[in-house]
Amino acid sequence: MATPEILTIASLSCRYPQLSVLENVSFSVHEGEMVCLLGASGDGKTTLLKSIAGLLSQEQGRIVIAGQTADSQAQSAEPSPRVVGMVFQDDVLFPHLTVMENITFGLRGKSSEEVSTLAMDAVGLMQLETFTRCYPHELSREQNQRAALARALACQPKLLLLDEPFSSVDSQIRYRLISELRQILRQRQIATLFATSDREDAFAFADHLILIHDGGIVQQGFSADLYYRPVNRYVASFMGNTNYLPVKISGDRQWQSFLGEHQATRALKLPHGARYDWLIRPQEIALALDEEGSGVIEDRLFMGTSNFYRVRVNELALQVQSGNWFEPGQPVRLSIRTDQPVLFPPETVVSSQE
Repeated sequence: MATPEILTIASLSCRYPQLSVLENVSFSVHEGEMVCLLGASGDGKTTLLKSIAGLLSQEQGRIVIAGQTADSQAQSAEPSPRVVGMVFQDDVLFPHLTVMENITFGLRGKSSEEVSTLAMDAVGLMQLETFTRCYPHELSREQNQRAALARALACQPKLLLLDEPFSSVDSQIRYRLISELRQILRQRQIATLFATSDREDAFAFADHLILIHDGGIVQQGFSADLYYRPVNRYVASFMGNTNYLPVKISGDRQWQSFLGEHQATRALKLPHGARYDWLIRPQEIALALDEEGSGVIEDRLFMGTSNFYRVRVNELALQVQSGNWFEPGQPVRLSIRTDQPVLFPPETVVSSQE
């Protein structure tokens, strides 16, 4: 059974004077779904979140939150705080209030008994029981962030908006917080839109990714789709390290590279003899010691759980991720672990990209 749409964005455009920030953006977020807006700084993520929160008016398009519509031609319509919870990157706790007072601040208008119940529930969710009487300056960065999240969760929102909420904490704490928050959101079936410029955070958090660039959506789908089946070179490079191998189409399902002939599981539907650049991720290349191999290990970076190699093959320097140990200078044989290639028209220079 399909879950209901909590957020619907249809043909949304926002502009500042002399500057178009968002252009014709459309997507939806369903109940309990965790969606990530991924993009570089300045690509429109925060503007989009502020438009959804009712803090900015849209020039055109439609925003529907839990059945409530903000008309693009009307004044900005701020959703009820009982519907939308927000934690923005520059969100800070009120310094003159304790953690508990900060959490209850957004619950004004409710009975004291209801305020106490909702606040203590949020405190328990974010594990702040021993910090309720503390002031923000007495808290660590992690505890401050937990308190900001608890304040947003206390109103029991149907939609939660998060703008780089973990950027101020180190990676070990960040991924623990992400894991805990995902569990809470899944249990409470809260629709969530999370904006970040960090693809690792996006991979860790989201069920669904939306890559935004220059104010428009470039590609959206499951994380693996954007990573392994990008629609263009920009998406490919933004989602991770890339290698490009020059190839020639040799049959309905065949293509040739300097490694030999390759067979696809489905028809390529490309003209025979045409030349393309084959996108290969570092972990899709397998290495084996071979005195007659076509590659040579140039450098190795030990990354803890794996090694990151630079391998020279003819004029190409390929990036390879492997759990096996090789020394610089050793000859290696390369094989590619993929049976359906991602091919792009060739560029003037074919090389590995960071």
